[in-house]
Amino acid sequence: MKTTQETTPYIEVRGLKKYFSTKRGTLHAVDDVDLFINRGETLGLVGESGCGKSTLGRCLIRLLEPTAGEIRVNAEDGKGTDITGLGKAKMKEMRKKLQIVFQDPYASLNPRLPVWELIAEPLRVNRVCKSKEDMQKRIRYLMDVVGLAERLENTYPHELDGGRRQRIGVARALALEPEFIVLDEPVSALDVCIQAQILNLLHRLQKEFSYTYLFISHDLSVVKHVSDRIAVMYLGKIVETGEYRELFRKPLHPYTQALLSAIPVAKLNVAREQILLEGDVPSPVNPPPGCRFMPRCHYAQEICSRELPKLREHEPQHFVACHFTGNLQPKTK
Repeated sequence: MKTTQETTPYIEVRGLKKYFSTKRGTLHAVDDVDLFINRGETLGLVGESGCGKSTLGRCLIRLLEPTAGEIRVNAEDGKGTDITGLGKAKMKEMRKKLQIVFQDPYASLNPRLPVWELIAEPLRVNRVCKSKEDMQKRIRYLMDVVGLAERLENTYPHELDGGRRQRIGVARALALEPEFIVLDEPVSALDVCIQAQILNLLHRLQKEFSYTYLFISHDLSVVKHVSDRIAVMYLGKIVETGEYRELFRKPLHPYTQALLSAIPVAKLNVAREQILLEGDVPSPVNPPPGCRFMPRCHYAQEICSRELPKLREHEPQHFVACHFTGNLQPKTK
C-alpha cells in the first residue's frame, strides 16, 4: 500500500490491557501494549492465531472495553483525546471517525437485508441524511466508490460472491467518512484473485481519502505488500515494530525471524533456512513471569525466565523486546 504519510501519530496507545475472566483464571489477551499509528499510514499487525491481534484492533475503536491503558486519537500534539474515558454520547460521535472491516464478509452482514439497506443502516442510525433523496444519492455514491454496480442495490448477501460482500463491508465502514479503519484480516476469507482486487481497492481509497489503517493479518506476504510499518505480536505482547523494508531486511526478534523464514519463496533453486519453533506456547491464562517467547526460543538464557524484556528502540524507528538484541547466541545446555 506504501503511502506517503505524515510522520505524526494519529492514534497513540499506552499501557493497553484487555483481560478476560475465565474458569481457569485471568486471560491476558492484550497485555501492556504501547503503539502508535501515524496519520495516513498503514500499520500491519501480524502474529499467530490467538495472539490478541483482533482483540487489540477492537479495543482501539472500543468495540471491546479495555481493562486498562490509554487510547489517544488525534495525538499529533502529544495529547489528543483519550477515548477510554469518553461517555456514551461523546463516544458515539467519536465512533464516526473510527470504523472496522471484519474478516468474514458474510457473517458481518445481516442476511435479511439487501445491499441498499445494509449500506443505509449506519447513515440512518447516525441521522446523516436529511431526506430519502439524500440517502439514495449517498448510498449510490458509496456503491460506486467501492465498485458495486447500481443493479445490485436490491440483492441479498447470499446472492453475492465473497468479494462483493466485502465491498459492502467497506462501503459501510466509509459511510460516516471515518479517519481510521481497522482492517481485521479483510482478505483472508477470499480467493487469491479477489484478495488482490480488495487490496487494490483499499489502496486506492487510502490514497484518495488519506485514511489511516490498522491492517491485521497472519499472512506476512500480504502485510509486506500493504504496510508502511509492521508490528509483530506474540501472546498479547508487541515484540517488534519497524518500517517494513527494515523489518524484512533485518528482523531482530527471534520470533520475527522464525515467521519470516516460513514465507515461501516463489523461485526455483532458491533455498531458505526455515527456523522451526519447538516447545509449547505458554498459556495466556495467568502467564508466567519473564519473556513469553522463552519456552520456544533458541537463544533463551536464565534472565529470560524471570525478567520481561521491554520494547526498546534498537535502531532508528526499529523497536524490539529482547534481552539479547544484536547479540543472539544459542542457549547454553
